[in-house]
Amino acid sequence: MSTSTEQFADVSATTLLRFATAGSVDDGKSTLVGRLLHDSKSVLTDQLEAVEHASRSRGQEAPDLALLTDGLRAEREQGITIDVAYRYFATARRRFILADTPGHVQYTRNMVTGASTAELAVVLVDARNGVVEQTRRHAAVAALLRVPHVVLAVNKMDLVDYAEPVFAAIAEEFTAYASELGVPEITAIPISALAGDNVVEPSANMDWYGGPTVLEHLETVPVSHDLTSCHARFPVQYVIRPQTAEHPDYRGYAGQIAAGAFRVGEQVTVLPSGKTSTISAIDALGEPVDIAWAPQSVTIRLADDIDISRGDLLAPVADAPATSQDVEATVCHVADRPLTVGQRVLLKHTTRTVKAIVKEIPSRLTLDDLSQHPEPGRLVANDIGRVKVRTAEPLALDAYADSRRTGSFLLIDPADGTTLAAGMAGESFATAKAAATTDDEEGWDF
Repeated sequence: MSTSTEQFADVSATTLLRFATAGSVDDGKSTLVGRLLHDSKSVLTDQLEAVEHASRSRGQEAPDLALLTDGLRAEREQGITIDVAYRYFATARRRFILADTPGHVQYTRNMVTGASTAELAVVLVDARNGVVEQTRRHAAVAALLRVPHVVLAVNKMDLVDYAEPVFAAIAEEFTAYASELGVPEITAIPISALAGDNVVEPSANMDWYGGPTVLEHLETVPVSHDLTSCHARFPVQYVIRPQTAEHPDYRGYAGQIAAGAFRVGEQVTVLPSGKTSTISAIDALGEPVDIAWAPQSVTIRLADDIDISRGDLLAPVADAPATSQDVEATVCHVADRPLTVGQRVLLKHTTRTVKAIVKEIPSRLTLDDLSQHPEPGRLVANDIGRVKVRTAEPLALDAYADSRRTGSFLLIDPADGTTLAAGMAGESFATAKAAATTDDEEGWDF
């Protein structure tokens, strides 16, 4: 559906876009981010001076803009990105939070961290090398995390003489692959991060390209923050019961609305108990309101006294999720210690943490060629695989495809609290092929 320029300008002036960058080693991710910050006038003078000094100490005449994001000493010494670097910047049209994620395969888990909350992913490709294995990995991670917008930035066009056929071939190959994985929208942009072509300013060297620059696309890509149309979910974080002379009977349930909207007078179900009541009042910032929506932090009061505690979930009676003790999901293993069949873990979903056991690991995604390895028995750091978990108490999980907030969870080591894996409930990829696979290959057909 088309939107008028005036309407969209008003919306984008107040919106926030979270995006992540990814790509193979030396594809120029950090240089792109640095160029984006530098050319959009989002770099403080002292930051630029520090980068110029560091560049001179390495024998470079021009400032290395990659140093604006490669903050760890090990990153600067090796010239690679290791950790996820978060940066905030803003233009006249939109505010941004970017996550510059690593390119090494051993840091795949860091990309999952950076892209888990992103609404857009920028995947860089070196124009000289084209689509490589790591490019396909990043496309797969973006598809798994249901990132709605993906930008293919074909970098280093200056090193291939700005040739249109080179760009067209890479864009066609990547688009076909990402579309097969279920990525809903792909935009290809030819750039040179080092020279600044099509990053913030249009390139004079590629008159054959008539699309937006990277910044222009970031400023204008439609981003829906209207969570009121999603399934309404309210995880209870804290029970407020002052029992004072002023409020002798006050009982409120405080937390942040994860999705949707709640109204006074609405009938809700308390999960996992299944008991129902009616919302009698909603307090926001100490004042009563008739309606509240995500991501507001509010206190909800009910007409009936029900046993409700931290970890319970309020949902409309007509749209309550099913509860189950059996969870089947895709996980990215982020810990150095392996995840094994039979292992006892804690599962944290919104504000609820329950004991669980890993009953089965049906398959592991082989990142080198994106094939599936059945019954691996365990997952190690950076592995992505399917797991079946049995919880000690019922959980009200949505499918991750329906809600990234209430369809995600963490697996935690009960011994020391280490996060073991990040999970996404339900089917893995949003691809039509998944429905046609056999039981042994469910969700892993490429």
